[in-house]
Parts: sequence; C-alpha cells; structure tokens
Amino acid sequence: MKLVKSLLLGTAAGIAAVAGAQAADLPSRKAAPVEYVRVCTAYGAGFFYIPGTDTCLRVGGRVRAEMGFAERWSRGGDGYGTRSYGRVQLDARTQTAFGTLRAFIRQDIYSRSAFIRGGSRDQFYGAVTGGDENTPAMDKAFIQFGPITAGKAQSFFDFYASDLGFKGVINSDHSPNLFAYTATFGGGFSATLSLEDPSMSVNRGAIGGLRAEGNSWPDVVASLRVDQGWGSAQLAGVIANRGTYNVVAGGGVIGNRASTDDTGWAIEGGVKLNLPMLAAGDYLWIQGTYADGALGYLGVGSTSMNLGRLVLGAVPDYVVNPVTGSLKSSSGYSVLAALRHYWTPTIRQELYAAYTALDVPATGAFLGDARKVNPKLLQLGTAVIWSPVAGLDLGVEVLYQRLETGRRVADAKLANFGLPQVGIKSEDAFQGRLRIQRDF
Repeated sequence: MKLVKSLLLGTAAGIAAVAGAQAADLPSRKAAPVEYVRVCTAYGAGFFYIPGTDTCLRVGGRVRAEMGFAERWSRGGDGYGTRSYGRVQLDARTQTAFGTLRAFIRQDIYSRSAFIRGGSRDQFYGAVTGGDENTPAMDKAFIQFGPITAGKAQSFFDFYASDLGFKGVINSDHSPNLFAYTATFGGGFSATLSLEDPSMSVNRGAIGGLRAEGNSWPDVVASLRVDQGWGSAQLAGVIANRGTYNVVAGGGVIGNRASTDDTGWAIEGGVKLNLPMLAAGDYLWIQGTYADGALGYLGVGSTSMNLGRLVLGAVPDYVVNPVTGSLKSSSGYSVLAALRHYWTPTIRQELYAAYTALDVPATGAFLGDARKVNPKLLQLGTAVIWSPVAGLDLGVEVLYQRLETGRRVADAKLANFGLPQVGIKSEDAFQGRLRIQRDF
C-alpha cells in the first residue's frame, strides 16, 4: 500500500513540474499602463493635463435663463421678453521655450422668444419680429503665443466692457477678428498694438445719401495698461478707417469720394479700483470715451440711442450735405461709473450709471424744426444678486433711461397706435429683468 501511495505522489509531482515548465514557456500578458488624469496647477483652478500630453485644458460653460419686462409701445408688441442662453468654452495652454501657447474658444447659443418691441426693434435682445429664434454665436476664438494674440478676441480698445449688470449701459464692448502684439514691462505695465477688423462688431454709420464703398485698411488700436494690487488702469486710442463713400443725391452721384478714405478716431481712459476696505470682492469702475467719426467705439450701435417712443434710427458716423456733397463727421462722448458691493459673502449689489452725448450734423427737419437732433442718453441701473452656492446667481435688475434730443422727432408710439403726430424731444423708460445663471 505504501508503494502505491509513493508511486501516485511521485507521478503527481512529475506532472506538476512538467505543467509548470510548459506554462513558463507561454507568452505573458501584462496589463496596459493606465494614464490617469492629472491636475494642472500652473494656470489656476479647473485645469488638467490632457492624457499623454503636456497641455493643460479647462472645460467650462454657462447656462442662463432670463425674463425682461417693459412698457408696450405698440399693439403688436409684448410687455415681456424671454431668453435662454448656453455657453461652452475650452481653454488649452502649453508652456514652451517662447512663453505660454494658448488656444481659447467660446461658443454661445441663444434662444429668444416673446419679443419686447418698440416700433421694429427689440428693447432687450435686438431680435427681429417673429417666433422663436435660435442663434449660434462665436464669441471668442483666438490663439496667444507669447506676446502675439490672433483671432476673434476682446478688442484691446475696450476696458470696462460691460463688466457689471444684466442689461448694462452703453460702452465699447466688442470682439473683432484681430492681430495684436503686447509688450510687457516690469510692475504690471504693458503696451499693445492691434490691427482690428471694424466690420465684425463696430457700428459703421451711414445715412441716406451715402453709399459705403468698403474699407482699405483695418482699425489701428494702441493701448497702455497697468495691473497691480490696487486695481487696473488703461489709456487706449484707435484710428478707425470708415471706408470710402459715393455721395448720392437726386438719383445720381454728385461727389465721388472713391479715392479717399474717411478716417475717424476715438480715445478712452479708465480705471478699476479694488475696494477691500468696504468688503472682500468690492471694486469700482470709472471710464470716459470721446469719438469723432467712429461712434461705434462709444458703444453707439444701430439702435442703442433709441427708446420706446423716441426712435432716432441709425446714428451715422458721417452725414452728407445733399447740395454740395461734402461730408461732416458725427462726434460724441460718454462717461460711466460702475460699483460692485458685497453686502454678505453671498449677496451683492451692482450700481452703474452712464451719460452719452452726441453731436450729429443736421440731416433734415421734422415739424419745421431744422436744428440738430444731438441725442443725449442718461442710464441708471442696479442689480441685486444672490449666490446661495458657488457658481449659481439669482438676481433682479432695474434700468432707467432718459433720452433727450435737440429738436422734435417722430413719436413712435403714436405712429404705432395710429394717432396724429406731434413730435417729442424727450422720453423716459424703465426696464426690469429676472435672471438665473449657472457657471461651471
């Protein structure tokens, strides 16, 4: 019996040894290395390394819903307007021997309905008459490589750029296609020279009798800026090519200016002061702008100087004398101030005010009054915003506007309701808005 057990044990041991030897000859299968997402701290919160690269990426976005209210100015107009708005943005940065290489893209999509209209325009969203409107909009798409910025970016002329408020006040806030070079110095000082496409978002005013023939060169922007612990300050100027014109009157060209470029200009200065002595996160903006032949750099667009009853139409950069065919430029200035104050860490209030005055050459008469229209617009607004959790804003805003003119203009409300015209020289308007917004 013992002999049988010995033979069985010996046989089992031999089989195990042979099997082990054969297994050692088989190819081994090792698990592939796992590439974990790593946090990138070089450029602030939210960045991570794209697996397998040395590029840091931040994915962000915004969802916003809002509803505005105002007086109805016509039978066909609504007393409220709504808008939903979505944003997705990507920020990719790589450190190189020449400095940071950055690519940034921000895509917005708007859905608007139930327009609040005055005449043929929308008081809140600039939309046309009709049903729902879904509009994609490329807000930003640019590359930065060391001192170079190229693509669709915030104009280097802009400073305040509608930083506060839901509706906000008139100011220069646009993102053209541009090519810019920024030189940085010690102490937070920098200087930028930028070539910017004015056709992207800057109003280029023309009026009856003028036919634009196109631009010969882009707008040239130069700015000096300082950023330090107390805040920021900037001085910027622009030479704005407003293109060539044919002056048309009586059905024919009476003054051909196709060989001459009409050049406007604007200058802007502003300061942003941090006010931690009031509360953490408080700051104050103060800004002033003057423009001649380039009113778009005041923030004056095709409808921005209109109110519900007092509708001026498009304010021109140039006006033509229908007799001589000569051109005269429009000029104007604006001043604004805006304050953000935190009453508590989660409740803040924003206050803003602006005054814009234009000198527009006379273009005709209404009710026998041939004086210049020269609009002047006062805007006062405030918003109270509650942020119960990080990234979520719930707020309400009220905006008051008063528009005055140097001569009587048509009363759009009387026209909309089919009543006899008497003309008006001033108009007051209130607007309200509710908003909820989530940033991530």
